Amino acid sequence: MKQVTRLFAASSLAFAFATSAFAAPETYGVEPNHTYANFSYSHMGLSTQISKFSKTSGTVVYDKATKTGSVDVTIDMKSVDTGSTLFNGHIQGADFLDTEKFPTATFKSTKVVFEGDKPATIEGNLTIKGITKPVTLKVTHFNNMEHPMAKKDAIGANASTQIKRTEFNAGKYAPLVGDDVTITISLEAIKQ
Repeated sequence: MKQVTRLFAASSLAFAFATSAFAAPETYGVEPNHTYANFSYSHMGLSTQISKFSKTSGTVVYDKATKTGSVDVTIDMKSVDTGSTLFNGHIQGADFLDTEKFPTATFKSTKVVFEGDKPATIEGNLTIKGITKPVTLKVTHFNNMEHPMAKKDAIGANASTQIKRTEFNAGKYAPLVGDDVTITISLEAIKQ
C-alpha cells in the first residue's frame, strides 16, 4: 500500500510540474526586419499621408494556457521614413517629434484582453516626447505558429490605435494638418 501511495504522490507531483511547465509564459523577441510602426494622418484634407518607423525592438510575453500576455515595444523615432529625405528631417524637429531630446517612443501594456484564444485588445501606456498617455490597441490579426524558416515558435500581429498629436506636444499646424493620428503596428516576434 505504501508503494502505491508513493507512486501516486510521485505521479501527482510529476503532473503538477508538467502542468506548470506547460502553462508557463513564453517570451518572444521582436523580429526587427518584420516589425514596423506606421502612422497616418490627414494632410490639409487633400490626402491621407502614411509614414513608418523602420527600427523597432522589444518583447512579447504570451501564455497560451492562461490566455494572458504583455507587450513592451520601443520605437526609434529617428528611423522615421516619410518617403522624403527633406520631410524626414523636418518631422524630427522640435515642433513635431523632437528626436534630439526624445529619440525613442515606447508602448508598455497594462492588460491584454482575449476573445477566445486570441488577443482582441491591448491596453497600455504610450510615451512620446516624454508624455505618457493610456491607449488601447485593437488587434486586427493574430497568429501563433512555428516560424517556417527559424523553426521556432513565433507570433504575428497587427494592431492599431488613434491618438491626438496635440496631446503629445507635437501639434504644429493642427488642425490644418490633422490632429488625429492612426498608429498601426505590424509585429512579428520569435520565441527566445
